[in-house]
Amino acid sequence: MRESSNPVFRSLPKQQGGYATFGTGAAGYGAAVQADPYAAQPYTDQGTNVSRPLTIDDVVTKTGITLAVLTAVAAVSYFLVAQNLALAMPFTMVGALGGLVLVLIATFARKQDNPAIVLAYAALEGLFLGAFSFVIANLYVSGVSAGALIGQAVLGTIGVFVGMLIVYKTGAIRVTPKFTRMLVAAMFGVLALALGNLVLGMFGVGGGEGLGLRSGGPMAIIFSLVCIGIAAFSFLIDFDAADQMIRAGAPSKAGWGIALGLTVTLVWLYIEILQLLSYFQRD
Repeated sequence: MRESSNPVFRSLPKQQGGYATFGTGAAGYGAAVQADPYAAQPYTDQGTNVSRPLTIDDVVTKTGITLAVLTAVAAVSYFLVAQNLALAMPFTMVGALGGLVLVLIATFARKQDNPAIVLAYAALEGLFLGAFSFVIANLYVSGVSAGALIGQAVLGTIGVFVGMLIVYKTGAIRVTPKFTRMLVAAMFGVLALALGNLVLGMFGVGGGEGLGLRSGGPMAIIFSLVCIGIAAFSFLIDFDAADQMIRAGAPSKAGWGIALGLTVTLVWLYIEILQLLSYFQRD
């Protein structure tokens, strides 16, 4: 299976078999190996336990549960920060760093299909997003209600996700090894810029704004647009990776790994859209 730009997907099971697919497969033209349906075998764990193969229903259900946990915790986090602004910083730091640690554990320890890790990640990211959204929508902008700004960001995130799913299913853009390499390079590029901007800002460069990638100016707008574009195209590779796992007859528990990977991209996309919208509302 071709590797995804999303590291969460890279070490998920790649067993041979066959089952229902995530899409038409046109986006992965020339890459996915079609399994013989008469030769498909159930996934076996060390030759003893037989597991039902992954289906699209598993992906939808597990992703829905993960996003439901994230949304519920985000709502509670937002409400608590609204009552006590002093909670904003600890909620943001604990949520962001805790979520990062769990993603690293899931990726490098091959625990992506562990529901406890996935749901714990969702809870921590919810803690972060609730506090982050409150700060951005209430303290960094003016002339617009917080609910309207956050609602626009949520709708924008959903719109991009659905739009890229349609693009994938219709095969309008093919996911090829070259496409994947270019996207991975772009992701490393924006990561390097973001880290450089943070470090320079810490040393007081640009009045603490570093390269100006988060200042709200023209450079910040361009950077957010680039990040949104990369996140959007990342969905195509994530869909393709999920499709190939379903085709290969991966175990049903692999759905948790797919849910984690999609949630990571959705969180990144929402953050960038919210920040972009806030730039146009700042004084």
